[in-house]
Amino acid sequence: MATNEAVRTGIRALVKVTCRPTISGLENVPESGGFIVASNHLSFFDSVILQAVMPRMVHFFAKAEYFTQPGVKGKVMKGFFDSVGSIPVERGEMAASVAALELLVGHVEAGSGVGIYPEGTRSRDGRLYKGRTGVGWLALATGVPVVPVGLRGTDRLQPPGSNRFTPHRFSLTIGQPLQFDHLGTKHPLPPRRQATAEIMDAIAALSGQERAATYNEPVSGNTSGAHAGQNPTPAQD
Repeated sequence: MATNEAVRTGIRALVKVTCRPTISGLENVPESGGFIVASNHLSFFDSVILQAVMPRMVHFFAKAEYFTQPGVKGKVMKGFFDSVGSIPVERGEMAASVAALELLVGHVEAGSGVGIYPEGTRSRDGRLYKGRTGVGWLALATGVPVVPVGLRGTDRLQPPGSNRFTPHRFSLTIGQPLQFDHLGTKHPLPPRRQATAEIMDAIAALSGQERAATYNEPVSGNTSGAHAGQNPTPAQD
């Protein structure tokens, strides 16, 4: 645990020195108990930034292959993602996606923070896309506060198609927690959609992004990203 905090502290210091971010709303993160962070997604580095900056650890999904690479590099990579609280998840399989969301429920019920990108993958044109209902399902399944986050400028840290980190100023704004009814894991679709819509409205107000009327789709063959931002959901509707 001390090692995990040391890694987070080191990344936080590095981000502040190199990028001089504007961060506001840290007081809106619950001091105890489970919670969900729901953020827009612009960059390869968004999850690492959020995991470093938040006053409490937030567990984000990461592609499973980041934990299974061979050799010394693989061990270092696995150690890093374990330290910042990442959760390995297989991509592209619905069964794995459902299991991943259920895994998040376990973390939340244990009193931890979890993070999810309702758009499902990074926005490559800067617009905020429709939220997939996994975030609504998770909010209603657990009944814990949902903390909306708006990121601005993190896309400049690594533009789409680039593999290089470029220090640049960005902002991270944390909004007031949203509270939804605790309906358990079995609940109808309409309240899930309504919860998702409210969460996306809160994110839009914080990020200032133009809204897109469609879902975002991952670019074919795109394998970049420290965290893929996949949003597993029992029903992609």
